[in-house]
Amino acid sequence: MYAIYREKIVTLQSDMRKLLLFFVVSLVLSASAAQPNDSLDGRYYRLFAPLTFYHNVANKTLALESESAGKDQVTDAIDAALMKIYLKRPDLVNTTETDLEKTGSIIENVDKPIENQVEFVEKVDEPVYDFPQDIPDTLMIQKPKFWTYKGDGSLQFMQNFVSDNWYKGGESNYSMVGALTLEANYDNKDKWIWDNKLELKLGILLSRTDSLHKVKSNEDLVRLTSKVGLHASRRWYYTLQLQAYTQFMPGYKSNDPNTYSDAFSPFNLNLGLGMEYELATKNKRLTGTVNLSPIALNYRYVDRLDLSTKYGLDEGKRSMLEFGPLVTANIVWKFNDVITWKSRLFGFTSFKRVEVEWENTFELRVSKYITANLFLFPRFDDASKSGKYDKDLGYLQFREYSSLGFAYTF
Repeated sequence: MYAIYREKIVTLQSDMRKLLLFFVVSLVLSASAAQPNDSLDGRYYRLFAPLTFYHNVANKTLALESESAGKDQVTDAIDAALMKIYLKRPDLVNTTETDLEKTGSIIENVDKPIENQVEFVEKVDEPVYDFPQDIPDTLMIQKPKFWTYKGDGSLQFMQNFVSDNWYKGGESNYSMVGALTLEANYDNKDKWIWDNKLELKLGILLSRTDSLHKVKSNEDLVRLTSKVGLHASRRWYYTLQLQAYTQFMPGYKSNDPNTYSDAFSPFNLNLGLGMEYELATKNKRLTGTVNLSPIALNYRYVDRLDLSTKYGLDEGKRSMLEFGPLVTANIVWKFNDVITWKSRLFGFTSFKRVEVEWENTFELRVSKYITANLFLFPRFDDASKSGKYDKDLGYLQFREYSSLGFAYTF
């Protein structure tokens, strides 16, 4: 077996030597017929390109008379060399001239000039930009505004006339209520808020039937609310809230010489630690806050010693300190652009007494500066039976009035 393989290898090497010798002879013949400047002639490319079966080579050899034979010695020598390879080693042929024509040529000569098709459009005038002549070379950085200020004021009038012969009786009176609310709120847009609100309200009542008091108050309030909050989650804050409130003038009843309240009689201060929830709908029609303080301090001071027992203090004492949970809520609901409901809820208990206040103001905006108000104020306080307990209502108290006047927001 080894002898057979060795014989085939020797035969193949002999054929390759003959083929290489034939190529060398052909090149020598071609070089002798070529001119000195034809060393880079393109006619030699078929000797170095992949071996291809060309039709003209076979036609030139098999034809009796060939028109191209004898005209170019280099071409004739190359054709003769290729023909011998076709006959002796057809297995070395990679492709045919027919396959090359199907594939297409690599380079196509351009016989005609290429003309670009250009579409012409109407010429548009270039826009003229008006740049400022003096461009500042300094950068201005504005300090963020953490503080916001707002307020609103109103002056409402009420009038009631009853003739002397009115079958149901009654009395004529005139009254006026002025209110002013100021707010200064801090928000650093990160974690801390500090809200401050001052409410001032005073109503004057003139009654011809009261022989003791020509002028007395029917609405009297001075209240300050201050709240510091630390952001806890999306709508929750840890808060420390302070509320302090009293009144301007002494409080009387018609044809009664007794004084029922006065400035700093009483004076209430509430300090509560807890959490607050910020309420807001998508359309911002309903907004507000609800504050829950499980730990709260309530301090009450009465400047008039004779009013101590009336406000739950021991006789002869001017102050009282209590601890217990506190709940407050402030809600504004704009039903539409005309009607608005403002509500405030306050609830505190020392587990010995309960105090709940619920203020409701319904505002009807007649025009930009004229409003009509309806005020409803139920209140529950069982601190003392003296002057507060009613046979029909018990410890529940109620107040209501309506008014028409001017209002301005700033």
